[in-house]
Amino acid sequence: MEVPKFLIADNSSLEDEIFVLHTVYPRFLLNVSNDDVLWLEEFSQEDQNELEKVTQALIEEALAFFDREIEAME
Repeated sequence: MEVPKFLIADNSSLEDEIFVLHTVYPRFLLNVSNDDVLWLEEFSQEDQNELEKVTQALIEEALAFFDREIEAME
């Protein structure tokens, strides 16, 4: 089964929060309301150096996905 690269997630116990889940490496959960990122991977020091280079682009891609999905629902 192919899994989408991004998924929108929410939870009734966090009523004011909405998240984008990035499902491929490096997996993360992005809180759309405040841009907090929870990484779902453990990284070596070498990986962290590479991650610093791509983090901003990944977050921008996740937010663009979220915006497109919300626009499609309106």
